[in-house]
Amino acid sequence: MRFAHKLFLAMTTLLTLMFASFGIWMLSSDFSSLLDKEIEQGDQNSRMFQFLFEMGYLSTEEYGEDYAVSKTLNSIARNVERDGSHMFVMKSDGTWFYGQEYLENMGFLEEVEKLIDSLSAANNYGYCIRKINGGYYMLSVAVKDVSATRIYLGMCRELTAIYSDRDELLARYRIALVCLLAGGGICIFVLAHYITRPIRDLDKLAGKIADGAYELRSRNASRDEIGQLARNFNRMADCLVEQMQKKELEAKQQEDFTAAFAHELKTPLTSIIGYADMLNSMKLTDEECHEAYFYIYSQGKRLESLSHKLLELVSMDKTPLAVRSIPTRKLEENIRSALRPVWRQRGIKGKVELEKAVIMGDAELLLSLLYNLLDNAMKALDKGEKSFILMKGSCMESFYEIKIVDNGRGIPAEEISRITEAFYMVDKSRSRKEGGAGIGMALCQKIILLHNGKLNIESRLGEGTVIKVLFPREDTGLKQRDGICQRKKDIL
Repeated sequence: MRFAHKLFLAMTTLLTLMFASFGIWMLSSDFSSLLDKEIEQGDQNSRMFQFLFEMGYLSTEEYGEDYAVSKTLNSIARNVERDGSHMFVMKSDGTWFYGQEYLENMGFLEEVEKLIDSLSAANNYGYCIRKINGGYYMLSVAVKDVSATRIYLGMCRELTAIYSDRDELLARYRIALVCLLAGGGICIFVLAHYITRPIRDLDKLAGKIADGAYELRSRNASRDEIGQLARNFNRMADCLVEQMQKKELEAKQQEDFTAAFAHELKTPLTSIIGYADMLNSMKLTDEECHEAYFYIYSQGKRLESLSHKLLELVSMDKTPLAVRSIPTRKLEENIRSALRPVWRQRGIKGKVELEKAVIMGDAELLLSLLYNLLDNAMKALDKGEKSFILMKGSCMESFYEIKIVDNGRGIPAEEISRITEAFYMVDKSRSRKEGGAGIGMALCQKIILLHNGKLNIESRLGEGTVIKVLFPREDTGLKQRDGICQRKKDIL
């Protein structure tokens, strides 16, 4: 059953119960009030009958009991029975003075006898309401002691009219309730479908997204719970699409990694197998043998370097980070002494400028990071007097920044986001020629993440590249010594 139908049935049932309960209560209350008034009126008539009987009996008592009773009843009958009530009088021994014929014709004798039997000395007045022959009647009896005789004075009052009015009102209310429920049911049905329409729209939208229309989103901007549900649904869809794209990218990266790894293995293995086959199947001169040995050795070293880098890349997350205080001066001296001859040999103008500070981390990993970044910068340079590399360290408010700048070939904008992928190379032919395998930047990214740092790359084709590495200074990575950063400049 659809939610709109459930809502319709629930609201209709609730509406029916509410109006039925209210109507029954209202009619019952009105009827009770009318009935109480009729009972009060009957009680007043009974008291008036008793008073008139006493007065008439006292005035004729001297002529004898039977005569006095008969004379009194005849004189007051017209006044007592003028509103349609009927009186009856009976002795305690069962002798009737008045009204026996009427009671017999109406079939009231049995009820009157029961009512008389219920009276006692302490309770000398009683009444009852009975449905007899399709009508409703109020029977009341009072006990009077006249001389030495007990007499029962009774009144019969018809209440059929108020019961008929009640039944008529109930019938009318039933018709009104049916009409109300019919009209209200239609309104509730329309309203239930209107209220649940956003839910149906979300259901259809979820089906379309499940079928592949990932770009669709709910446009419900209401501020109620359904609007909040729609916004959470959109957020969930965005997260799912983002996760799917991430998984697709990871799958593509894995595929590219496998293809690149296979290619990196194929090239040196082809050279090794080819030269080994030449040594085995052909007679070569000493010079040709030395050349073959050299290629086999160099390609073997390349495979060895590749295997070491892969092992380092895979095992880096599993090895605990040895965090120590590392003065930036120590890093600066190590880099300067290692790269000064290389830059001089290649004709590169290099500059190191590190503010004095202390970095918390692993010294070997940080040196490997900086060497890889500087090595990539050197590979991007063309030979010439204008080639330069700058490595600059600066103390910022909440982090320490190491910036490496070169004026090399640059990186295309669409390639920047992928250069930290393993085996990804912007210029594959040039990278392989210079001994690269596309793993260096992946290692750099791993090292930076292990130190809770951030990597930012800016580059323009033909102008150069700026690589910024940010290390946190407070709590997680970097501390200043004595709270002072001192600048040291040196041109290599």
